[in-house]
Amino acid sequence: MENDQLVRDFNTARTRFLTPKVFAIFAAFLVVGLVSGYFLSQGQEETQTALTAEGEVASVEKGAVIGSDDTKTFKDTAEGIVKEGGVDGEGQYHLVRPGGESQNVYLTSSIVDLSLFLDRKVKVWGQTQKAKVAGWLMDVGRVEVLQ
Repeated sequence: MENDQLVRDFNTARTRFLTPKVFAIFAAFLVVGLVSGYFLSQGQEETQTALTAEGEVASVEKGAVIGSDDTKTFKDTAEGIVKEGGVDGEGQYHLVRPGGESQNVYLTSSIVDLSLFLDRKVKVWGQTQKAKVAGWLMDVGRVEVLQ
């Protein structure tokens, strides 16, 4: 009956939880997480190159098609020369098209690195976005190099 005490000392239970073995396991998980995170982040720098829809690295030569094959989502198309700069915070790049500045298409993309196509004539497939200033704002999902 000595073990059936009404009052127990809970401080001893806490000290048993943080044994050196448990502390070592937590420390090992922390080190493994930090090391794997570092190496995974280093590998992402290499994926900044242009990828085809099949996930293969593509050169940015005439005829190259880079990005998604999802033409249902990215159904809008436009052709022009890619230039850097948006308008009033809308788009990071724009397509220069015949007819002057009013015909520019302002571009953003989370799929394709548009900086690879600067000063190149391209055809883009994308999804039109709501814009406050830009006449046409497009989220680009696929790019074909024309020249």
